[in-house]
Amino acid sequence: MFAEHRCSDFDMDKQKYLGDGVVTGRGMINGRPAFVFSQDFTVFGGSLSSAHAKKICKVMDQAMEAGVPVIGLNDSGGARIQEGVESLAGYADIFQRNVMASGVVPQISLIMGPCAGGAVYSPALTDFTFMVKDTSYLFITGPDVVKSVTNEDVTQEELGGAKTHNTVSGVAHGAFENDVDALLQLRDFYNYIPLSNRDAAPIRFADDPADRLCPGLSTVVPLESTAAYDIKDVIYGVVDEREFFEIMPNYAKNIIVGFGRMAGRSVGFVANQPKVAAGCLDINASVKAARFVRFCDAFNIPLVTFVDVPGFLPGTTQEYGGIIRHGAKLLFAYAEATVPKITVITRKAYGGAYDVMSSKHLRGDTNYAWPTAEVAVMGAQGAVKIIFRGKDVAAKEHEYMDKFANPFPAATRGFVDDIIDPEVTRRRICLDLQLLATKKQANPWKKHANMPL
Repeated sequence: MFAEHRCSDFDMDKQKYLGDGVVTGRGMINGRPAFVFSQDFTVFGGSLSSAHAKKICKVMDQAMEAGVPVIGLNDSGGARIQEGVESLAGYADIFQRNVMASGVVPQISLIMGPCAGGAVYSPALTDFTFMVKDTSYLFITGPDVVKSVTNEDVTQEELGGAKTHNTVSGVAHGAFENDVDALLQLRDFYNYIPLSNRDAAPIRFADDPADRLCPGLSTVVPLESTAAYDIKDVIYGVVDEREFFEIMPNYAKNIIVGFGRMAGRSVGFVANQPKVAAGCLDINASVKAARFVRFCDAFNIPLVTFVDVPGFLPGTTQEYGGIIRHGAKLLFAYAEATVPKITVITRKAYGGAYDVMSSKHLRGDTNYAWPTAEVAVMGAQGAVKIIFRGKDVAAKEHEYMDKFANPFPAATRGFVDDIIDPEVTRRRICLDLQLLATKKQANPWKKHANMPL
């Protein structure tokens, strides 16, 4: 609280402020503890000095020792130039603690103003980064430097605003209307996450009966297999009180990830979105979902996956961009996860994408299929062209569909545990989560895995 910088160059010894531009401490959010640091842009533009960094490092150290999340309210112009390498050392000290805290306690960054230069890497290392529309910016170099180096004319908003990072880059996980909205939403989000990796997923009292039937789900999937529908209708139908906190809602919209509750217990949801690109997995969707799955696994949050995926998105753009490597990230995340994993196939589950989306083969605990499910190597039209090349393809297509366009081939082989009526989906998931609450599973000892980054 009374810390001051020790720099005497450039008349800095005449400019000292108690706290040195950052407020740190601990408090309670909805009755649960949290450690917080908040940068003050009115003091040296929120720039980071050695003293400033030490205060942040101290609160992060205490958070790890206590097993409590860290929340950073970022509003900084970057390193304090007058201190030179000392400010850079301060950043590195913070980065080191971000890495050490990763997977130990949840780390949340809320960008409430500019965040430039080295300052951007601390939010990038945290679990979730949220921004405020029109007032927050994240970029390595500002518009002036970009203009001098590449001759590009770009505004702060275009270069690193909330819209850019929530729709194009995928750096941020959400954007809020203003500072007050951001703080209120953050308090709501905080209720879904545990305090540390030693705690189970949070549970609260729920008025919504665990055995509630969901008759609306019986008509969600269209009769026409190529018709789109909104997978969010399924999620809202099964979660407690229709409350769902979506993560990265405007990025890679062909997959939905977020937090909800089932019988009061926090659960992570992953779902293909047939409304966008038919629910295909692409580079951005794979990375988005993999990051979310790994967070849930690190902090003991069960995973519920709704599958309607026709495969990985084809094309040179995806192949040149490394869809093989990026798609493997999601495969790796699900295969490595040891938390309870429940999967429901609502319609299509084709090809390698079927394997990737928390299949029984990746240690899925309970795998269900709706009567509308189709588990196959590929769609009927493409399959018959290969199998019956040069023959009456139209006639054979019906034969193929009768054989594979249903969940029974997978069920008879034990790859699907049960074919359930959509309206009992919530009841079955709640029962499974209760049973799996005591699940214990461990991976072989290793220093760390070498996932395809």
